[in-house]
Amino acid sequence: MNKYVLRTSLVWIAVLAVVAGVWAYRFHQANQPAAMKTSMSGDMQPVASGPPASVDDPKPSMPDMKMDAQLVPVQLTPERMQSIGVQTGTVEYKQLSDDIRTTGTVDIDERLISCVQVRFPGYIRKVFANATYQYVRKGEPLFTIYSPDLVATQQEYLLARRNQKTMSASTIDGVADGAATLSSAAEQRLQQWDIPESEIAKLKETDKPVTDLTINSPVEGYITERNALPNMYAEPSTKLYTVADLSRVWVYAQVFQDDIGRIRPNNTAQITVDSYPGRTFSGQIEAILPQVDMATRTVRVRLAMTNPGLKLKPGMFVNVDLKTNLGHQLIVPASAVFQSGTRQLIFLNHGNGSLEPKEITIGPRVGDDFVVLKGLKAHESIVTSASFLIDSESQLQAAAGSFVPPAPGAGGSSSTANAPAAAMADIDFTTDPNPPQKGSNVFRVKLTGADGKPATRADVTVTFYMSGMPAMGMAAMNTTTKLIEKGNGMYQGSGSLDSGGTWQATISAKKNGQTIATKQLRVNATGGM
Repeated sequence: MNKYVLRTSLVWIAVLAVVAGVWAYRFHQANQPAAMKTSMSGDMQPVASGPPASVDDPKPSMPDMKMDAQLVPVQLTPERMQSIGVQTGTVEYKQLSDDIRTTGTVDIDERLISCVQVRFPGYIRKVFANATYQYVRKGEPLFTIYSPDLVATQQEYLLARRNQKTMSASTIDGVADGAATLSSAAEQRLQQWDIPESEIAKLKETDKPVTDLTINSPVEGYITERNALPNMYAEPSTKLYTVADLSRVWVYAQVFQDDIGRIRPNNTAQITVDSYPGRTFSGQIEAILPQVDMATRTVRVRLAMTNPGLKLKPGMFVNVDLKTNLGHQLIVPASAVFQSGTRQLIFLNHGNGSLEPKEITIGPRVGDDFVVLKGLKAHESIVTSASFLIDSESQLQAAAGSFVPPAPGAGGSSSTANAPAAAMADIDFTTDPNPPQKGSNVFRVKLTGADGKPATRADVTVTFYMSGMPAMGMAAMNTTTKLIEKGNGMYQGSGSLDSGGTWQATISAKKNGQTIATKQLRVNATGGM
């Protein structure tokens, strides 16, 4: 009985699961977007925004996207150019030199550092130079040292000298020469231990060994490190003093990696220090170190500087002015270059308000100028100000050039509303005054059929459109004028333009509800904005 109940329950659970799955599937299908459905009757068609994706490709294809807006030449009236502050200049060659200003620190010239050591073991007795950064002159006593090995060597030398005097009168071959050789070898040993000649001369004169040998400074400078202490045992490996000559120093300048390509070894440099207002120290670039600091993205540049009066002290923070020579370069004012996305643009001035955008390649900025690497020639006239406003105007005119304002009545339900216009007539458009002006104007259209005869009984409209300029607070403007037939294919009407500048004019002619001709052109209206 229990097995029968269990089996029945399992069957009902399976049936309920199937029913729930069918219901969920139908509910999902009923809520699919219309754009994803395909009707069997053909009343509802899929809406496609691009080419269909490949069956083998799981990723749907995406439409191409352009990062930079399209630009077109701009035609501005003199009044418009004056109102937005357009100024022009000339591309020219110039001998360029630039300054790279940065900071740095003073350091010791490593080539002017000397180390004081002894070449024999011994005990230090007296210490004369007993302070760090004490100034010592060359030959000035630093300390005295007692060395048993040195005393023994001196005694050997004195004994060899006595034997030499005694054996010098010997008639036996080789005896005199052997004694002289022993005396010379003992003297050379003292010299190899770097015993001063004055001490050796004193040893010869007194015929007594020197127990406390005085060690003098080998160089002139400041003691930067001192390890010599009274009663200390010193070995040949012990560094007792470090003496640095500070008459010349190094300055390490921190130069950003973007500027490294502009400097060379032997370029001049000037140093200023806040401690000495109005004082300038001169030097030159000695080396550009081959490593970039990962934290600051700077490269250390080593400068060699003279240090008169020891004004520059190790560790001092200084201001560095590096002089660079870039040679003869083609340049444009920095205000003429417009950075547009990934492009650098300038606007060529062709005269009479005709401005053409052009992409160029620029090099480093030097003062108020940019070096031009590609795209311009000398003596070309360019716009040097208001580039942003002109770029906006160019983009908007490019957008307007691809926009055809709809003809009156367009968008109806008739089958011809969305059909392309057939070229059944030719349009000749004129204005009075010519060019048109801000304010009232007369528009005339001469309509000629394909057979060369005047086209009559047509509905002719003229639509003027000007895109907005958000940077100048101007909204888009649109005005439509319906022309009245005057006979013999001539149509005329009056309309008003709210601003001077470049308008997009669209002339449309319809007959019996069908478009027989359209024409689109740019019209430059005079007058201010």
